[in-house]
Amino acid sequence: MKSILLSGVFCLLSGIVAAFAQQPVAETSSRRDNVIFADTSRYILEQLRLMPNIEVGNGITFRPRNDLFEVTMRFRMQNLLAMNFDDDFTLAKTDARVKRLRLRFDGYIYSPKLVYSIQLGFTHYDSEDLPNGSKNIVRDAIVYYVPNATWNIGFGQTKIKANRARVNSSSALQFVDRSIVNSRFNIDRDFGLFGEFNPLHGDGFNLSARASVTSGEGRNWGTSNKGGFAYTGRLELYPLGRFKAKGEIVEGCYEYDDHMRILLAGAYSYNDRTSRLEGQRGALMPGDATRDLGAYFVDFILKYRNWAFYTDFMGRTCDDPFFEEEPSAYVYTGCGLNIQTSYLIKRKWEIALRNSTLFPSEQIRPMAGYGNYNQMTLGLTRYIIGHNLKVQADVSYDSYGERDAQIIPDNFNRWQIRFQVELGL
Repeated sequence: MKSILLSGVFCLLSGIVAAFAQQPVAETSSRRDNVIFADTSRYILEQLRLMPNIEVGNGITFRPRNDLFEVTMRFRMQNLLAMNFDDDFTLAKTDARVKRLRLRFDGYIYSPKLVYSIQLGFTHYDSEDLPNGSKNIVRDAIVYYVPNATWNIGFGQTKIKANRARVNSSSALQFVDRSIVNSRFNIDRDFGLFGEFNPLHGDGFNLSARASVTSGEGRNWGTSNKGGFAYTGRLELYPLGRFKAKGEIVEGCYEYDDHMRILLAGAYSYNDRTSRLEGQRGALMPGDATRDLGAYFVDFILKYRNWAFYTDFMGRTCDDPFFEEEPSAYVYTGCGLNIQTSYLIKRKWEIALRNSTLFPSEQIRPMAGYGNYNQMTLGLTRYIIGHNLKVQADVSYDSYGERDAQIIPDNFNRWQIRFQVELGL
């Protein structure tokens, strides 16, 4: 990773010029020259130490002389062009926009054991107002106490550690966006208490346990006087050791590893008396109703050299998914399966294939309008500076099994072509 220290170079040149400027025209003793050079060198080193370090992919880092805090600032954007076509390949919809524009601050304050993370989203996709009227700009705002590498605890708002695809940053995907399975069942972010336990270290078998107790209504919700809390737990097993460069939350094999790595993980979340149709997401339930929702997740990852393979299985349960107050509203229950694989060519080009299928429960099939919904996606990525600067394109084909033509018409959008540029510092 190349550091960009233009300010440092300027300071260095200025110091050298200053050193020469301080020398008298007449001859001086070598002892005096040495004193001037030593003073100038100390001055330059001190100035360099106080300057921000700029590194592509790692942001801009500031650290004061007393080391009482550190802050790293990052930004990223995703510019998207998406076109949808019907069965006759007639253009039905065009989407051209800045999909994501985010600003992030990470670091520590007072002690490296007291870590914080803040992330803001500025596009309509990121900051659409919530059903209760609350603003939705803040994505993450959490402080962690990290006494050692074995465990940590956090308080604030961040992603719930439930499924791999959601924890995986949208900047580190091998397709333009996540699968339809993740979009339907993920539980996103929430406010509460988060903990992590990593009892094993080093090579060989590893495991991690993560848990959280959160509000159950999702990010930026604020006050709720109806429901309980959401309780989530996740266990991760690494039979062949940890992935290189956090490969478990970065799709593809850009960080080449000669050793095979495997992740097998499972999670369950119970949301007690939530007031939203998808738990931490979705519209409000009609008539001030609440429901108890369960969500389950199983992840499998295998990576070896240039090849990666992923399987995500997840679903949602609810004892009573319908509402007498509004017959058209319902909780989407059922499950979904996502399988994807990819191959990296010379750390520049990556070809990926994904198959995603939704299976609504028998209860809600008459409302959903299908027995299953499948999407096949072929993706191509050109890495310029890893996941920090890349160009992506993918093509998707949608199909429905046991489709109800009254709900999903015959001329539904079958094809989708997307092009995206990802840039992050």
